[in-house]
Amino acid sequence: RRQVARRGGSGGSNWTASLKLMCRDSKLCYPTMCFAMFRHVLTLLLAITLAGTAAAQTGLRIEQWTTAAGSRVLFVRAPSIPMLDINLDFDAGGRHEPSGKAGLASLTMAMLAKGAAGMDEAAIALAFAQIGAQRGGGASDDRASFSLRTLTSPDELSKAVELSARILGSPQFPQAVFAREKERIASSLKESLTKPESIVRRTFSQLAYAQHPYGVDLTIESVNGLSRDDMAAFFRQRYNAKSTVVAMIGAISRVQAQEIADKLTGALPNASQAQSAATVSAVVRPERAIERRIAHPASQSHILIGAPAIARGDPDFFALIVGNYILGGGGLVSRLSDEVREKRGLAYSVSSSFSPALDPGPFTISLQTRKEQTDQALSVVRDTVASFLKDGPSDAELAAAKANLVGGFALRIDSNRKILDNLSVIGYYQLPLDYLDTWSGNVARVSTADIRAAFARHVQLDRLITVVVGAGS
Repeated sequence: RRQVARRGGSGGSNWTASLKLMCRDSKLCYPTMCFAMFRHVLTLLLAITLAGTAAAQTGLRIEQWTTAAGSRVLFVRAPSIPMLDINLDFDAGGRHEPSGKAGLASLTMAMLAKGAAGMDEAAIALAFAQIGAQRGGGASDDRASFSLRTLTSPDELSKAVELSARILGSPQFPQAVFAREKERIASSLKESLTKPESIVRRTFSQLAYAQHPYGVDLTIESVNGLSRDDMAAFFRQRYNAKSTVVAMIGAISRVQAQEIADKLTGALPNASQAQSAATVSAVVRPERAIERRIAHPASQSHILIGAPAIARGDPDFFALIVGNYILGGGGLVSRLSDEVREKRGLAYSVSSSFSPALDPGPFTISLQTRKEQTDQALSVVRDTVASFLKDGPSDAELAAAKANLVGGFALRIDSNRKILDNLSVIGYYQLPLDYLDTWSGNVARVSTADIRAAFARHVQLDRLITVVVGAGS
């Protein structure tokens, strides 16, 4: 479609014309191209369908080693389906963006597959399509991630790995594409800045994290100020092999996994090319409650309440997730839902969550309510949280929460994609290798006293931040 649009065609729906142009450029006949894509799509659909069953029936044995380039690898062999999933996590998240360069981490990852070693973005996309492989990626505050899903037949596997290594080893960051991507991001940002859900999130982050990178958001000015040289420098500095974590699951042997990991990480900049980054400032929790109201023409008030709370690896993690399930994480069976939705009809949904990160991530409560009910909804939420902090959960609530969390644990690892996500978290945040094996046991050991003590340490009612977008003043 992009090729059609670039040549003045419709580009929006003319798939036949687009395929024919791709065929002409790649010197493949149109029927051959259609058949190849059809065959790969069918094979992938079958593999994805079987993945859930295979993962649920196979015990997870995590193997770990270090590549020749110094990258840590976590690998699970899953021989039941002819597919391999790979994720590379780089210490290249927003926390490492230079001052005034918000958006650099995401844009760098997005540009990796826009041109590499003699291939433009169309050629790269076509090469992945011809072998039925899928490439993805993105950046968060903590990390940047590059993902690959491919069939494990020798030809497709070798081509997918070779293509990924080329992208990671020699990205070109073409100037014309870079300018286009900046324009696209700026246009999308302008639209999002008018939406109450975006305004409430950005305002909360700024109030909760002040000068810490978690509180810095993308702006039109920061996007316009980014240059191709910024991206190239950020890539050299943050995408070095020694700080990279590789997670893999699929129908390959340990020997194959080692070869693939070496191939991918060996293409990355080495440690001698990397430069030291500025130290990330510590999270400073608010010393008092803060409330910010912003007027907005939306029919409802969007409310976000919370504060920085917990880092990955904190010993209170399991007490907090069990307690949060009771408070607001358990959907319609939570206290907040019962008090706000069921008893008073103040909101269609209300929820709470903990988001652990490298530095303390936030505890948040979110809901939307009619503007005229804003104060009442806030009062009910605060009273509910105060009661929970004071008395903790009942024995019946605790038993029900444990049963639901332990009973639903299988859904956390019921596909290769979910297992890969867990491997990435374990590897990047340096959690124990038996994290998944001991998860249910750790949940089962949580007591009401544990929950009260953990919440007392991480959630203080008189230091929570409240942002209301809608009913403002």
